[in-house]
Amino acid sequence: MITLYGIPNCDTIKKACRWLEQQQLPYQFVDYRQHPLTEEQLQSAIAELGYDKVLNTRSTTFRQLPEQDKSQLDASKALRLLLQHPTLIKRPLLHCKLGYRVGFSESSYQQLQEQLA
Repeated sequence: MITLYGIPNCDTIKKACRWLEQQQLPYQFVDYRQHPLTEEQLQSAIAELGYDKVLNTRSTTFRQLPEQDKSQLDASKALRLLLQHPTLIKRPLLHCKLGYRVGFSESSYQQLQEQLA
């Protein structure tokens, strides 16, 4: 089963959902503002992808953080920020039996579909 984490009004999330539906791939959408990822889930995503791939440093939320939170980032600090501010998670965050993926592109999702087959 594919789980897609994000926020429902995000255009990239909408594109990813539409693509999955067109390919008839079953998935579950989780709004991470209402149902935040657990510390263990975020640790797994960071371990697999790297905190710099999971933490959205270009988001409005990140820009509004105090400088002390944005400086000297490492995996531990990123994890703390992601737990406190779920909207800092890059979208979409996809999880399946093959692991985590972040972002959306048709080519990367096509590769994922082929690997899941």
